Amino acid sequence: MSGRKEIEGSIKLSAQIEEQELTKEELITCLRQMKEIRIFENKISDLLGRDVLKGASHLYAGEEAVAVGAISAIEDDDFITSTHRGHGHAHAHGDRAAETETDKQDHYNRMLAEVLGKSGGYCKGKGGSMHIADVVHGNLGATGIVGGNLPVAVGAALVQKIKGTDRVVLCFFGDGASNTGNFHEALNMASAWDLPVIFIAENNLYGMSVPFEKVSKQIDIASRACAYNMPGIVVDGMDVLDVRGAVAEAVSRARAGEGPSLIEAKTYRYFGHSHSDPRAYRTKAEEKAWRNRDAIRTFSDGLLKLRVISENEQKTLTTFTEEKLEKAWEYTQFSPEAEINELETDVYVPLKTNAADIEKEAQLRQRVRTDDSIREITYAQAMQEALREEMLRDENVFVMGEDVGLYGGAYGATRGLLDEFGEKRVLDTPISEATIGGAAVGAAMVGMRPVAEIMYVDFTPLAMDQIANQGAKNRYMFGGKTKVPVVVRTEGGAGRAIAAHHSQSLESLWTHFPGIYVVLPSTPYDVKGLLKAAIRDDNPIMFIEHKMLYKTRGRVPEEEYIIPLGTADVKREGSDITIVTYSHMVLRALEAAEVLAEEGISVEVVDLRSLKPLDKETIINSVKKTGRLIGVTEAYENTSFINEIIAVVNEEAFDWLDAPIKRIAARNVPVPRAEVLEDLAIPNAKRIITACREILK
Repeated sequence: MSGRKEIEGSIKLSAQIEEQELTKEELITCLRQMKEIRIFENKISDLLGRDVLKGASHLYAGEEAVAVGAISAIEDDDFITSTHRGHGHAHAHGDRAAETETDKQDHYNRMLAEVLGKSGGYCKGKGGSMHIADVVHGNLGATGIVGGNLPVAVGAALVQKIKGTDRVVLCFFGDGASNTGNFHEALNMASAWDLPVIFIAENNLYGMSVPFEKVSKQIDIASRACAYNMPGIVVDGMDVLDVRGAVAEAVSRARAGEGPSLIEAKTYRYFGHSHSDPRAYRTKAEEKAWRNRDAIRTFSDGLLKLRVISENEQKTLTTFTEEKLEKAWEYTQFSPEAEINELETDVYVPLKTNAADIEKEAQLRQRVRTDDSIREITYAQAMQEALREEMLRDENVFVMGEDVGLYGGAYGATRGLLDEFGEKRVLDTPISEATIGGAAVGAAMVGMRPVAEIMYVDFTPLAMDQIANQGAKNRYMFGGKTKVPVVVRTEGGAGRAIAAHHSQSLESLWTHFPGIYVVLPSTPYDVKGLLKAAIRDDNPIMFIEHKMLYKTRGRVPEEEYIIPLGTADVKREGSDITIVTYSHMVLRALEAAEVLAEEGISVEVVDLRSLKPLDKETIINSVKKTGRLIGVTEAYENTSFINEIIAVVNEEAFDWLDAPIKRIAARNVPVPRAEVLEDLAIPNAKRIITACREILK
């Protein structure tokens, strides 16, 4: 560095310190944290190089000023969301949250242990390098999906606005994320609602090996802020106080209710995208030029020139950080490998209901069937009652989705709630399925119970990353230290001649992911009791209604009740054949059973009610009684959940079968628009009757 540049640097640093009113202790903390991140990353690089460490680790070395500068500008009770390159965020935030030196060392220990997959890590070794989280202290976790954390940050910020706190959310992401749909959906929703979230784009110039300038005409990510009417600021990501000053200003705006900001930190990663990256796309000259601007060295030299710290203090600090890393390494050596008995823990929060609750509901169900004095209401009305009652019971319950306000959602299930509960608890969202799902996940992680509506199940794949990769997996990846009590309401099925993009039955997609429950009610009684139970549960739940059920009527008691998740219902008892089904096909199965009864054929109809958790006991007991099984579903035959039912019966009740199992499902074609073709594509009572006759031969 030339003499002139040194002078200019000292003047700038002095002005920054004065403007931000920073104490010596605060400045040394920034330097210490950056050093601790750097040696941590160097250690990880060494372990990867010696094949001591397995798996992927995306190193943060070179970018330390961004995490440290940004997090130094928030308070202890604020939130962050992080990325797959998130060791720096995790350390700066965890170090800030720790109150004593012992706590700070413990935080450092657990970070290193988590990267190494040890049981003493933050997440018991289940998350690893890309998924470190400390939700209790406000670190809502890192995601391995590029841009996957943006909608989650929006949801966490939404809760702060609903509850009227002055807490903010910092959302870190890389330049690659700025070209994803999540980026645009999240910024738009945050802007529309003036949410207290600061989006921090760490532009290290490369998405894996591709230069950012090759994938974006506008090389300044911050310039995109104008599309969402929020401030967009470019800062020097190699200058910790430049980052801090910009973030502090954005935080101040957010706390004042002035909405989000987008800050782009121009920075550089010293290592490759991952350990296997040879960096062949970068020149040695480029790397040297950036290292000459190293954030730690320039900040340390600047503090020394300004006499904020002495050379002895610098040496002492370096020794301290080296010893701290050595202690963390020793901790990992004594920390056991991940416990084998932890393999299947933390997937779900245990259900709150017990055997007594199940028996109580069974008795109520029987009374509903036999008591003519119980009122009849529609399926849609039962849903309205369930939502209203739960919103009255728990102020943390709120509703969000497209047209859920004035129009009451796709089929009126939320009608009237806006007038009663207001816009803070009934939120009309943009048409942004991914961010509806992700914001619901983020809101759930910070203490609320969102009920998010996605208009059709056909649209839920647009939100699959957020609901399946974030919502369903976060509890497990984060070592069981978070809950995600979110209900995603949607509707599926055919019958209205609205063709292939609005008529599918995609429930089997959602049963695939561990960590999420899937519920499909068939009657007004069931939909009310199951929706109330779902809202009270602490797990993510995909709650799928059927478009042909909303106007159906049935008895629904006025008294308070819930239906425990995972309890099937024998809708009709029989002795010759068991039909296992759910949702709208329950009505078709009952219709077929009535016809067959006139022929002397006794059909038992088992309504699963929920596919996950699955009531295997009721299915097996019925098959043992009848000796025959027919599975009926409106989903595609080749991948339907009925195939899972067949596997369960084959494994657990094969010896009781008197005939081969039959399945009746939708044809393996997109649902057609023409009514005559749609009727052929999906099961009906006639097909069920034919199958029952055949299975008895």
